[in-house]
Amino acid sequence: MNLSLCILSLLSIADGLSVGGGRKGINVPSTQHQRRSFLQQGGVAILTFSGVTSASTVFPGITNAAPPKEFVEVGQQETPPEGERPFQTLPNGVQVKEFRVGSGGAAVQSGSKVELTLKGRLLNLNGVIFYDTKSKDISGFGEGIPLQFTVGDGTVLPGLEAGIVGMTKNGIRRIIVPSELGYGTNPTLEPQPFTEMERRALESVVKNPRRDGTVLFDVKVERVR
Repeated sequence: MNLSLCILSLLSIADGLSVGGGRKGINVPSTQHQRRSFLQQGGVAILTFSGVTSASTVFPGITNAAPPKEFVEVGQQETPPEGERPFQTLPNGVQVKEFRVGSGGAAVQSGSKVELTLKGRLLNLNGVIFYDTKSKDISGFGEGIPLQFTVGDGTVLPGLEAGIVGMTKNGIRRIIVPSELGYGTNPTLEPQPFTEMERRALESVVKNPRRDGTVLFDVKVERVR
C-alpha cells in the first residue's frame, strides 16, 4: 500500500474518533494527548512497514534525545565530534571547555570582582539542576540575579573560581568541579541553591558519602572589574 495513503487513512480514522467515546469495538483514547500518542505510534508502524527507519520523517517532533556526554561517565571525555573543543584539565583536576570566547577587556584573575550567570548540575544524578541564577527572579521578568563575588575571597567554591580564571566579559564556559574542590569539602560555600527543590537535590549528594559529589557549571561572565 502507498505510504501517503496509509498516513491519510490513519489520520481520517483518528479524526473520526470523538473524545470520551468512539466507534463500536474500538477502545478510543479519552484525551487529546492520547490521541496524539495514537497517531505517533501509528506513524512509527507505517514507517516500519514501508522500510523507513526514522519516525521523524513523518513526525518531525519525534526525536531520540541522548543525554549530554559529560553525564555518561564523569571525567571520561570522548573524541570531540566535528571539531568541537575538548575539555582541558587544569593541574588541580578541574575541567573546563570554552563555548564562547569573551569580548575582551579585563580577564578574571585573583582579586577580580565578577558577576556571573550560571547553572549548576549534579553529574551523579544525571544532570539534575541544583542551582540557577534565574531562580532568584525578584523582578518577575525571568532575569534573575547574577552571582557576585571577589575571586579569592573564600566565599565561592575553589573549583569554580579556578575554572573562570582567564575569562572575559560575555565569555561562556562549562566547568566540571571535582568533589574535593566543590561541595564535598566546602558544603557551605557559594553558589547555594535558591529553591527548596534545588537544595534537596544538592543535599542528596553532598550528605551521601557513597555518591560522587562532582558538579558541572555552565557559566557566563557578565562583568569583570
